[in-house]
Amino acid sequence: MTASPPMNSADAARLTLYTFAMSHYSEKIRWTLDHSRIPYREVCMTPVFHMVPALRMGKRGQTTLPILQTRAKAIQDSPRILDWLTENLGPLDVLPQSGMQQIRAVEQRFDAIGKDVARFLYANSFGTADEHIKRLWTDYASPGQATFIRGAYPVIRWAFKRKLHITPKRSDIARERITQVIDWLEAQLKDGRTYLVNDRFSAADITAAALLAPIACPSEHPVYGDPQFAQSMASAIAPWRHRPALQWVRQIYALHRGELQGGAFSPQAQRLRA
Repeated sequence: MTASPPMNSADAARLTLYTFAMSHYSEKIRWTLDHSRIPYREVCMTPVFHMVPALRMGKRGQTTLPILQTRAKAIQDSPRILDWLTENLGPLDVLPQSGMQQIRAVEQRFDAIGKDVARFLYANSFGTADEHIKRLWTDYASPGQATFIRGAYPVIRWAFKRKLHITPKRSDIARERITQVIDWLEAQLKDGRTYLVNDRFSAADITAAALLAPIACPSEHPVYGDPQFAQSMASAIAPWRHRPALQWVRQIYALHRGELQGGAFSPQAQRLRA
């Protein structure tokens, strides 16, 4: 399947996507925009320092990312962004009217485990992979921001654990919920299908693959494709690593991830960061 033709809308040319580089919700929207060839600029934000801008842009009392800034408004949270894309720049190949209800049901199922994935991985990396976490949190920081994050890391880590409710019990629950969704995904795929809805690549596949990317570690992912990440998470993701569902995630990435067009992960940008 080919991607949608380039968008000529003046709205599309003025889109800015505010993300966390490692966020699976951000990757879901980043991938949708890339595949649909909708021009946008990505701004990767730094944890802690994102809070005031997110509150100001979102106007919803929340600090969550991604946020899509258009000429007229800012849209916060990935499901609402997909709604806006459908209403203002549709129809898109990955958000067709036929099967839309099924697509959004799959999206909801996988969005529901987003915090579980983060909770489980951080529970198994805080204290053992702190240097790698600091690097992920400061990759797009200014020098001053990076100095603050590194110096205040113990306090930030404590606050992060409280916010995400990272405890041994909640980590075990997260593992169970992730496993249940992986079981569900494999049940859908057991008939040999490649795509989850109507035998065509859609936002259902993007959401499922993006939300499981921190566990599957597909090489095409701009953050989780890093061998150092996979190594730091090896023991945590070992129970699922070779599950058919995770192999499917890597297959979907290999087939459809394509070029990252927002600028933050372009070869030139990566060289400037190196």
